[in-house]
Formats: sequence, C-alpha cells, structure tokens
Amino acid sequence: MDDHHDSDKPGLDWLEAELADSLDEDYELEISEPALSMEIRRIYRKSHPPSIPRVDYFRQLLALQSELIKLQDWVQHTKEKIVVIFEGRDSAGKGGVIKRITQRLNPRVARVVALPAPTDRERTQWYFQRYVPHLPAGGEIVLFDRSWYNRSGVERVMGFATEDQVEQFFHDVPEFERMLVRSGIRVIKYWFSITDEEQQMRFLMRIHDPLKQWKLSPMDLQSRVRWEDYTKAKEETFARTNIPEAPWYIVEGNDKKRARLNCIDHFLKQIPYGPVESEEIHLPDRVFNPNYERAVLPPELYVPSKY
Repeated sequence: MDDHHDSDKPGLDWLEAELADSLDEDYELEISEPALSMEIRRIYRKSHPPSIPRVDYFRQLLALQSELIKLQDWVQHTKEKIVVIFEGRDSAGKGGVIKRITQRLNPRVARVVALPAPTDRERTQWYFQRYVPHLPAGGEIVLFDRSWYNRSGVERVMGFATEDQVEQFFHDVPEFERMLVRSGIRVIKYWFSITDEEQQMRFLMRIHDPLKQWKLSPMDLQSRVRWEDYTKAKEETFARTNIPEAPWYIVEGNDKKRARLNCIDHFLKQIPYGPVESEEIHLPDRVFNPNYERAVLPPELYVPSKY
C-alpha cells in the first residue's frame, strides 16, 4: 500500500496484526508437540473422522467469543449472577471449553473454580460449605470445573463418601440448587460425554505427551478401571438431580472442536443478554513536562533479551 492509501484507512495494518496475534494465541492452545509414537497417531487418526476445518473452527470460535464479550458486558450492567457447572468423564474436554469461554473475558467478571480435594477440616463441614464462598456476586460468572457433584461421582465411586452421605446429597442438592435460583443465580449444568474408546485414546495420548502428563492423576487412571461404576453413578445423578430450575445438558465430546462450539453456542442461548449502551472511549493526550528527565536505569534490572 502507498502512504496515501494508508492514511485513508488508519489502524488497518494494526488491526490485521492484532487479529493475527489473536489467531496465534488460539494456535498455541490448540497445538502441542506431543512425543507420540507413530502408531498412536495412526490409531487416533483412524478412529476420528475429519473434524471441522481449522480455519472454519477458528472463525466460528472468534464469532462466539465476541458474543461472550457482549454477554459479559450485559452481566456487568445488569448485575446478573451466573453459575455454570462442568462435569463429565476424565479427559472429556471440560477444561478445553472453559479455556475458550474465559480466553477473552475479564477474569474479574468470569472466573474459574477448580477446588482441590477437601481438607480434613472441610470433611467435617456441611458438604456444600466449601463451594458457597465461590458463588457469584452481582455482575459475575463463575465456571465450576467440577463441582458439588463430586459427591455423587468420584467420592461415591472411589469410596470417599458413604452410601448415607451420597443419599443425603441426593436429598439435599435439588433444594440447594433451587435456593440458588430463588436467590437470583442462574444455574446451568453441562455433562461432557465421551465413549470408552475415546477416553482410552486420550489417556494414552496424555501418557505419551510430556506436556500433558500433569493432567493424569492416579484417580484418573482408576476411572478407567471403574468405567461401569462411573456410568451407574452418572445415570443416578441425572435421574435424581435433573430439576426444571437447573436441568442437565449433555455435550457430545468425542469431537473436541464441535463440542466447544456447541457448548458455547448453547450457553449463550440460555441467557437473555442484549446490547448495553456504553460511552465511546477516547484515549487522552499524553501530558508532556519539559522539565522531566527520564532516569537511566541500571542494566541488571532488565530481563535479558534472549529471544
């Protein structure tokens, strides 16, 4: 472009560069360099029909993320309170969709709660007590990466909760969630569903990928052994906690890209958000003080320019 043409479209080059950076960020999330054997790669490709083309996926994802920003503005403006629960099998893709939802949002508005195993003290508390402090105030969205449903899932299957405690949970949780809804909190619950074969493949990939081994815990590996127990626990959880005020929604998770797009699209449709009027933002002029002289800082304060 010549200079005259550039002046007609100020900021165009900058905007294109910004979009390129944005795509790079997505690629970073999407691409790793797993040390996978060629055999595992071959099996994985064979068991997966082609997903959405990468360019189409990113185009759809960016469009949905721009809607999430509108939702965020509306939540802040109206002081809405939203809880989104993400449950499902280990490696089903909960973390991936949570990352894409929060990627471009203000962390003060949309925050993720992923609680560790309860402490000895917490085990003696009312079961829901450790979750309550994380519930949203007005103008907040809280995404639970696993939630109080640990009790009817991993705690039950692994024997960390007694049958009486599980029964008490099933008795209490519908009323607990109705109380949240009555208090003005929107509660949305997603279950990410994958097949036995898909989980096995994802676990194998994690075992052979040094960048993803941290995702595998001894508890995750036990979930392979107890697949059927988890299935029974899931079915009873749905049967006893799928209430009109806070229903369950199942996300088919075998295709990660489609699962992310479908979940975000569905989430946006659950909230009656709309445009929010905001004042136009103008960058103020920099104030120059002719008497100010910038101090020369010692070189050891700077991070070395290695790259």
